[in-house]
Amino acid sequence: MKITCFLLAILLLHSNCSKSNTKHEPVGPAPVQGVSFTVKDAATAYNNFNQYFYSTKDKLYYANTEKKSIGAIWTQAIYWDMAMNVYKRSNDPADLKRISDIYEGGYNRYDKYNWNNTKEWFIYDDIMWWVISLARAHQLTNNKDYLDFSVSGFKRVWDGSYDPVKGGMFWDFNRSGKNSCINFPTVIAAMTLYKITHDASYLQKAKDVYSWGVNNLFDPATGRVADNNVNGNKGWSDYTYNQGTFIGAAVMLYKATGAATYLDQANLAATYTRKTMSDVNGIMPAEGDWNEQGVLKAIFGQYIMMLIDDANQTQFLPWIQKNINTAWGNRDVTRGLTYRNYKVPCVTGVLQSYEASSTVYLMQICPPAK
Repeated sequence: MKITCFLLAILLLHSNCSKSNTKHEPVGPAPVQGVSFTVKDAATAYNNFNQYFYSTKDKLYYANTEKKSIGAIWTQAIYWDMAMNVYKRSNDPADLKRISDIYEGGYNRYDKYNWNNTKEWFIYDDIMWWVISLARAHQLTNNKDYLDFSVSGFKRVWDGSYDPVKGGMFWDFNRSGKNSCINFPTVIAAMTLYKITHDASYLQKAKDVYSWGVNNLFDPATGRVADNNVNGNKGWSDYTYNQGTFIGAAVMLYKATGAATYLDQANLAATYTRKTMSDVNGIMPAEGDWNEQGVLKAIFGQYIMMLIDDANQTQFLPWIQKNINTAWGNRDVTRGLTYRNYKVPCVTGVLQSYEASSTVYLMQICPPAK
């Protein structure tokens, strides 16, 4: 398929997660053999991640182990989700405090969650990732400030992004294309806010956007989710986070409505990820050659576990456990950090928080094999 310069610009900016690789780090020592991760390992992995990437001053995460700059704005929301998952696992007051700390870090750095600041917030999906996380944080803590910011952020995106004529959500402020990274997270945010507020308008918005997404960003024959749709032309690039948010949107609608079609579509998307996007052994793609794509499998993890746990689709659980065990076995044994490419030993040099995050994230929400 011929890629236009315009579409390539979209891919480079964010949807396919920006910059090219400029470093070639040496891989680490031979992998640990026969690993089967434990709950203790999950705690260790998270502590190691924080040791090397968390800024106690900024209360956000560094871009890499050099600790010279804070990571991308949207990935901080994913790290905040991880902190919430850790607290759900541990019930430790220290982990609860980290949730409020990361909120404070974002508040201080991103203009007090002023959604109208187009310098801090320059793409709709950057806002929507935070809208989802803020709603989840409210569910966990009952903090009204979290909910208020989530509601106002959702309104900001909906008013600017939704196309009332043709349907679907635009990804960027210039309304150049409608991408999966805004459409399916919008469904997730709307369903989360619906669950909190019982406002039926959120459910209707979720149904409308999901329906548009199925018709314009999904292959019903295979379960493949397109990365984008520009003027009716689907951009068929495979990314785990797009598969994941589609799955999450479908599961949440299934749980709210009981309509089996949603569950069937979620299973189809999960099967495509396992059988087509993963290798012959079921190991998911590396994603993230020195860019933000390294965080994509963390997002996928959130929603594949939603399919497993909330929709009782346990047939996918051994697959996820195998991916975790492979990556954990290939960790940097000195630093205890994991890598975006689960099949090779973790690099021993400079490592991005993005590429180190997904295994740690998965370990917080996936139970070890018995």
